[in-house]
Amino acid sequence: MKSVEQHVADILDVVGPIDPIELDLLRAHGGVLAETVASPVALPQFDNSSMDGYAVRAADVAAAVPGAPVTLPVVADIPAGDASSGAIPPGTCARIMTGAPMPTGADAVVPVEWTDGGVARAAIHHPVRPGNAVRRAGEDVEKGTTVLREGARVGAAELAVLAAVGRRSVRVRPRPRVVVLSTGEELVEPGEPIGPGQIWESNSFMLTAAARDAGCDAYRHGFIGDRPETVLATLDDVVPRADVIVTTGGVSMGAYDVVKEVLSRLGTVRFEQVAVQPGKPQGFGTVGSPATPILTLPGNPVSSFVSFHLFVRPALFRLRGLPPEPLPSVRARLAEPVTSPRGRRSYLRAVVEYDADGYTAAPALRQGSHQLSALAEANALVVIPEDVTELPAGEEVEALRLPAV
Repeated sequence: MKSVEQHVADILDVVGPIDPIELDLLRAHGGVLAETVASPVALPQFDNSSMDGYAVRAADVAAAVPGAPVTLPVVADIPAGDASSGAIPPGTCARIMTGAPMPTGADAVVPVEWTDGGVARAAIHHPVRPGNAVRRAGEDVEKGTTVLREGARVGAAELAVLAAVGRRSVRVRPRPRVVVLSTGEELVEPGEPIGPGQIWESNSFMLTAAARDAGCDAYRHGFIGDRPETVLATLDDVVPRADVIVTTGGVSMGAYDVVKEVLSRLGTVRFEQVAVQPGKPQGFGTVGSPATPILTLPGNPVSSFVSFHLFVRPALFRLRGLPPEPLPSVRARLAEPVTSPRGRRSYLRAVVEYDADGYTAAPALRQGSHQLSALAEANALVVIPEDVTELPAGEEVEALRLPAV
């Protein structure tokens, strides 16, 4: 059987980053920057007030105290966006709003709470230092400064920075389009009546959500039966709309494993056994023209879930132009003893918690590859190496942290 590391490496050999495109800011959300962005202006572009109050010369209010305020005539009102703030003579002040440009001559702002709020004359009850409540031009970003680097993920903060430096669009590697297919004649759409031998289909919902959690635009195509011509026609239909296709089911050794039967004929998809528990039968390659990566996962729900995080997630990160890093891990003490088949690396669903003594991992009681119930409770996968068949409680293990919603 093939190692987990080798299977990941082989998949990454057929997956490359998506070509970058220019997108409007909101459409760029979730993409990965394909350019380095510098600010064409200083931020702020001008000295401005950080609060509502009165623009003053600090020296004019140096003698102010709560019992003996300094009273100054108000010679101007300066709202935010005022392009003609002008100047204030010595011994005067101007009412100023948050974000408004500082008038020439003023070197500080007195918060309105330290005054009587006067309109014609303002009684100021506290002194201020020069620069009080003033945002200086360029104190955030100087003109020409790099504000975002190529490879940054475009989230809410990055969009704010792009807009603040005047960008309406940006060059990004967009979110990969992932199409998810399930196969099996026994499958029924959730909510529909179910008959003998049938089950409600769940894998495609799980994988579509997992792909979205990984930063992709994922689409659930639904499920298809076990007829080869239907599988081929469906693949032909979805290839133009996909940057990668993920299938679940039909990749084992059975007589009706239609995905393996159909794709094996194409000569561009490999089906192999990987030394992993659960999820031994795996496949990968390309389909269609232009060649579109396809990753074929087992049909058992937990096998499919584990396979996604081990094999599909790194491929999606590569498509996004990001390092295809594995799940983050911690060292944890087993709360219960565990067993594992020799020769296969096991990934056990577990709940990892942190206490004063470090991390503890409590493996789920139900570890069958068909047993979904423990999946929603798990926040980690405990790793048992290939050459280990059992470990006692208290043994330290690696635990892969599953992404939180």
